[in-house]
Amino acid sequence: METNFFLEAMIYLTAAVICVPIAKKMGLSSILGYLFAGILIGPSLLGLIGQKGEDIMHFAEFGVVMMLFLIGLELDPNKFWKMRKFIAGMGSIQVLGTTVVLFFGLQWILGWNWQTALTIAMALALSSTAIVLQTLKEKGLNNTSMGRSSFAVLLFQDIAVIPILAVIPLMVSEVSGANPDEIVPSLISDFPAWIQTLVVIGAIVSIYFLGKYVIVPLLRVVAKTRLQELFTASALLVVFSVSFLMELVGLSPALGAFMAGVVLANSEFRHELEGDIAPFKGLLLGLFFIGVGASIDFELILSSPVFILLFVLALTILKFLILFGVGLVYKKNLDQNLQFSIGLSQAGEFGFVIMGFAMGLSIVPNDLSNQILAVIAITMLLTPILNVINEKFILPNVGTRQKEEKEDDLIDEKNEVIIAGFGHFGSTIGRLLRANKVDVTVLDHDAERVEVLRKMGFKVYYGDATRLELLKAAGADEAKLFIAAIDNPEVNLNLVELLQKHFPNVRVLARARNRVDAYELIDHGVKNFYRETLYTAVHLGVDALVELGYRRYTATRQGQQFIKYDQDTTWKLAKKRHDKMAYMVTVMEEVKMQEELLRRDLYTQNEGNDHSWDSDYLKKENPKVTE
Repeated sequence: METNFFLEAMIYLTAAVICVPIAKKMGLSSILGYLFAGILIGPSLLGLIGQKGEDIMHFAEFGVVMMLFLIGLELDPNKFWKMRKFIAGMGSIQVLGTTVVLFFGLQWILGWNWQTALTIAMALALSSTAIVLQTLKEKGLNNTSMGRSSFAVLLFQDIAVIPILAVIPLMVSEVSGANPDEIVPSLISDFPAWIQTLVVIGAIVSIYFLGKYVIVPLLRVVAKTRLQELFTASALLVVFSVSFLMELVGLSPALGAFMAGVVLANSEFRHELEGDIAPFKGLLLGLFFIGVGASIDFELILSSPVFILLFVLALTILKFLILFGVGLVYKKNLDQNLQFSIGLSQAGEFGFVIMGFAMGLSIVPNDLSNQILAVIAITMLLTPILNVINEKFILPNVGTRQKEEKEDDLIDEKNEVIIAGFGHFGSTIGRLLRANKVDVTVLDHDAERVEVLRKMGFKVYYGDATRLELLKAAGADEAKLFIAAIDNPEVNLNLVELLQKHFPNVRVLARARNRVDAYELIDHGVKNFYRETLYTAVHLGVDALVELGYRRYTATRQGQQFIKYDQDTTWKLAKKRHDKMAYMVTVMEEVKMQEELLRRDLYTQNEGNDHSWDSDYLKKENPKVTE
């Protein structure tokens, strides 16, 4: 079917706009909506896009490239080094365990040669970083035990791709019947296998030096122009250039993007790059999932349904059991372990990359490669469905929810204050209120945290505060105050929206990490928001003034005035934040005005009455105070 670019773009976006909201309305993941959209418009059903989604997959691969670049940016080498035992431990058990079991199973049961079996085993051992991270983000599970464990395993898998792609060319000369004419050419495809491996390793090492001595200086030059669009173009240039370099030597562009992100993780441009790339990543990842759905070849599945479906079932069960074993080794609760094991039980997008690489080198026959690609796509499609089954039917009957079922019934008591999120931020509020004899109902979605807090004497209830049924059970319709203190800003915002829609009479006090989060809360009509960075920074600033000789009362009053002025400024800036020029002008004006107002306040104070909080001063003035 011949279509032009605009018609194809309209088809993709229309399918996404229709299917994703329906999926979310049904309580399903947005990923499942994208996958179904791809199946619907793909060649196997309506046939609105090209053969097996190949046309969209070439474009949507950029989504995976962008995602891997951002993952690399978020990988702080110092933090990684501190977590090295955790990442290497969980990740190595999963990857090596899955690879070994699949390798011997494919050889003994299916009789494949060792090169084919090893290549497919390595490809299927990896999980979908895109699906898992998107699911964790949507459900606000990034900072739970399960979320941290999932990230550790995924991080090891992403790093494991480097040696996997370096090893595969070495097997080319060992493959019987390999036809050199069928091998996808690269700059080094005519070299001996050992030279190809050296070149690949050299290309990977060169990314480090390019990042340090070329990319960072280039970004510094661009930053001096103060042109936002030029910096965005530079960020895209970095991603595309490194990805192209990897492609020249026959490696995955996504791998190059990941390495570039790691190199730039400690640069001063880390957060700016994240902000520029994130919008592209979200849109292109959606297209990637549509492409995965469209690439499912139902004709191929129907031609050998027993083999493919049994393979899908065996792979999912095997990965689940190995991951569940990893969770047992690291002493995870049953409900956390189930979420962890089911969440990573699929094959991933790197499976497409590795199989395509191996097919180009004729290590795996084309027909078998297509069958394995179908298996990968089906496992990715099944994961959101398995997550829903786990949440709806399994988790309510196991783990913390089961063990604490009798205590959860006590949530029927109605308190004036409800706190959602009882991490470091929420627990501080809870302790202050409890110390002043205020009864509080506390909700938290981290099962391990709930158990620890209960042992410490806190009455905490396990549950997702964004569920309407739980809020009703907690007495949100009768409460005076609802403190939204969830760590994830997006989940916190979703909770605020739910409260405003269903419980308009409760007064909401909302946590905001920074000014950007505050803007979102303002847009939703929240008047009482509390920025972590503001209050902590002002408190430190007050102590700094005291250390420099200012009286405690004077410094504290200046700090309170600063908070008041800054809050007023936040409301003004919220209206102009989408116009960058107007925003910057307003920022400069407000900063000057704040400084001038604070100077006036300082000079107009009655200095003689400022000693009321300064015990050291009083002791010097009246030695009897110490007696």
